[in-house]
Amino acid sequence: MNGAQLRTTALGFLGTFAILGLLLYFVGVEDLLRELRQADPETVALLVAATLGWLAAWGYGLRTVLHVLGSDISFAKSFFVLNGAMFSNNITPFGQAGGEPVTALLISKVADTEYERGLAAIASVDSLNFVPSITLSLLGAGFYATQTSFGRQLRIATAAIVGLSVAVPVAAFFGWRHRSALRRTVARVLAPALEWVSRVLPVDVALSPEKIEHRVSEFFDSIERVATNRRGLALTLGASTLGWVFQMIALWLAFVAIGSPIPFDVLLFVVPVGAIAGVTPLPGGAGGIEAVLVTLLSSLPGIGVGWETAFAAVILFRGAIYWVPIGIGGAVVSVVGVDSV
Repeated sequence: MNGAQLRTTALGFLGTFAILGLLLYFVGVEDLLRELRQADPETVALLVAATLGWLAAWGYGLRTVLHVLGSDISFAKSFFVLNGAMFSNNITPFGQAGGEPVTALLISKVADTEYERGLAAIASVDSLNFVPSITLSLLGAGFYATQTSFGRQLRIATAAIVGLSVAVPVAAFFGWRHRSALRRTVARVLAPALEWVSRVLPVDVALSPEKIEHRVSEFFDSIERVATNRRGLALTLGASTLGWVFQMIALWLAFVAIGSPIPFDVLLFVVPVGAIAGVTPLPGGAGGIEAVLVTLLSSLPGIGVGWETAFAAVILFRGAIYWVPIGIGGAVVSVVGVDSV
């Protein structure tokens, strides 16, 4: 990381600590510790196993997309690359949007392919992961609404899901339909920016508008190959859905571990809604995701858990979801090396 990136990341973590500190203040340290002391170690181990299942499922989805793009890598490599991707997302502000450039370089090195193809692969996986999350969350919200009153929190969560389910496909459609104009715009804006960076910093990243436009064109071609491969789409969507289910199982196990099980159908929309907070300017959404999850879980009718119980379960859940890929992915990035980013 350069100095600006380090400062941005440091500010992001300060924001994370501030949000978590506020949650801890409202919940109370003693109440939280009391809940955490009840955690069953064997159930926590199952939670970690479910986390590995999520990473394995999404790793298989990445492997499938790379295969469609003509880059064959083993399942083991795809698993470790996916963890490297999660590592870069979790230490970079704005989550996936901030970590994708590093991830694309990691893919290009491990899979021995072009950077544009690596970027197209991770962009495709992230986009396809969006589809089952929205589907599962709408199904979960619909089912839960039949079991209890449609409270304010549930209305807000459902509205956010419906809004995303409309806005993202519409934006993608118009972006794809006008991709030629978008390609020229990117080249026109990016070329002088890269030239300025090359003059100011001791690096040569300058590219002509024609070369940038060619690379963007290759990126769109790769996206099209993924979008038109039915078998690859089916396998990737299936792997993505399985990964989301593993995440929901992990959060359910977190509540079981502290002796306060909750209905599984609630998690169908709670987990995807919590993931939306990953787009905040916080490293991996840390702090924002926890706040959303605790607020939802402690306020939804029919669950019957307090703030301290919800916070304890979320700490166990996010402790695995956030730190397991950081541990594995950090080792991968240090071995492979992405210093040129």
